[in-house]
Amino acid sequence: MTTADGSTSTRDGADGNLWRQALWILLASTLLRLVLAVLVPLFPDEAYYWEWSRRLAGGYFDHPPAIALLIAGGTALLGDTALGVRVLPILAGTFAGFWLVRTACHLAGPRAARYTALIFAVLPLAAGGLVLATPDAPLLAGIAWTLYAVVRALDVENAEWSVTAYWLVAGVAIGAAMASKFTGVLVPVAIVIAMLAHAPLRARLAHAGPWLAVAVASLVMVPVLWWNAQHDWVAFVFQLGHGLGTTARGNWFGRELELIGGQAGLVTPILFVLLLGATWRALFPPRDDGRDSPDPMPPSRLGGRDARDPVRFTLAVVTAFCLLFFMYSATRKSVEANWPAIAWMPAIMLLGAARRGLRTAWERRALWLAGALTAAALVHVVVPIFPLPARRDQVSKAHGWDRLAAAVEDSRTRWDASPTPAAGPRRTAGAPSFLATNRYQDAAMLAFHLDDHPTLYSLNLGARHNQYDLWPGFTDRAQVGASMLLVLEEPAEGLPGPIQRLTGHFASIEPGELVRLTRASPTRGEEYVGRRRLWRLEGWSGTWPADP
Repeated sequence: MTTADGSTSTRDGADGNLWRQALWILLASTLLRLVLAVLVPLFPDEAYYWEWSRRLAGGYFDHPPAIALLIAGGTALLGDTALGVRVLPILAGTFAGFWLVRTACHLAGPRAARYTALIFAVLPLAAGGLVLATPDAPLLAGIAWTLYAVVRALDVENAEWSVTAYWLVAGVAIGAAMASKFTGVLVPVAIVIAMLAHAPLRARLAHAGPWLAVAVASLVMVPVLWWNAQHDWVAFVFQLGHGLGTTARGNWFGRELELIGGQAGLVTPILFVLLLGATWRALFPPRDDGRDSPDPMPPSRLGGRDARDPVRFTLAVVTAFCLLFFMYSATRKSVEANWPAIAWMPAIMLLGAARRGLRTAWERRALWLAGALTAAALVHVVVPIFPLPARRDQVSKAHGWDRLAAAVEDSRTRWDASPTPAAGPRRTAGAPSFLATNRYQDAAMLAFHLDDHPTLYSLNLGARHNQYDLWPGFTDRAQVGASMLLVLEEPAEGLPGPIQRLTGHFASIEPGELVRLTRASPTRGEEYVGRRRLWRLEGWSGTWPADP
């Protein structure tokens, strides 16, 4: 605001500084994630999505295609490197953070924006999780963008055309979220529940905007729906079975505790409590409307004196509905820690916008604890510092693949034409006809780490179905007499299951080099992660073991 003498008020200057600080925090956290993207080797699931990006489609066995599109864009810019795979998903995470900060600023001003940026910067969910190229990055970006657009659409200060425009943006954003991960659909369902449950919001359903948003989101999802229709709705069937399938064995109460513990770890303990508290206060504010508190809840902006602010109520319903959904899911199957991540997006907005003034001591402690825990976790990812056995440490899954790839490359070049034992047929000269593994993670990691990034096949004998089952496989491409270099996990004793099943379908099956996968630790040296053996299979008979 400009004063009579033409100067800018101190208040506006302070607000501008706070907003710039919020943006600098987002930028700094983005640069940190980019550095980590270079230092941390690729994980198996990331390599799997990288394989998708080499064969773009409207959908895949496990998820919609957004992550494949981002990886394809990143590798087109930076090549088939860890940074190339991760760069656009990391920027998608920054996009999510920007809309969280922008929403908090709209609700409670620049000071709220800065606090929200700090939460997002220190949260393990963002600081660590958004380094990786997974569907969660575009999902969270779409959710945060959706919520900002809905908040603005519900703002009665906007003109009619502006309200419609925000609903259209919400439709594009939630369509993008659902094209990243099907759980994105929980957000619009929760928004509808909030609008039905709160009288000042109910009248907004008569506006064309929400229905236009549904139509636009449906249009965005057309390629995903079309691909699934052509593939027997395989991704929908898989995800429904994955999250809500047959009730798992074991104690459902134990799975609920595991879910709660996982979420407390994902957002850190103090922030976990504060985020739930901010959600609760938006759902059930004090009946006196907070007039005795130093930072009162604003009265309803859509009319009436209901203590519940409709915008905050809507955000809280999204958090509550998503958490309740995954709590129900845990009664049937274990819920992975990252699945409920969408629930925390609106909760972060609410906590960030909870007050315009100085933060409480617990809010400050929450940032310090989250920052310390996240920093320790990120250091461990780069240099193992926690006393975890490598085989039990999820980080170790990214290590050892260069050594295995070198062994595979050496075996490919040494593949010769000498006769096999027992006067068997001669080996194919030059190189094996096919490279294969039995697990999709191994196939993707080897394809990424081999210099020429060849096509690998995942046989999936006795393993869960995956995208490799939908692509042309060995039996689709091979001719009778074909050879295969097969990489298998070495069991503690006996022959690997796939070798037992393939016996009789090849003229010759011979064990090759055994490779130890290790990771380097500054304090413990080379740590054992796992082992893989190379197998030489020659003279395919043209038959294949039945799928049990």
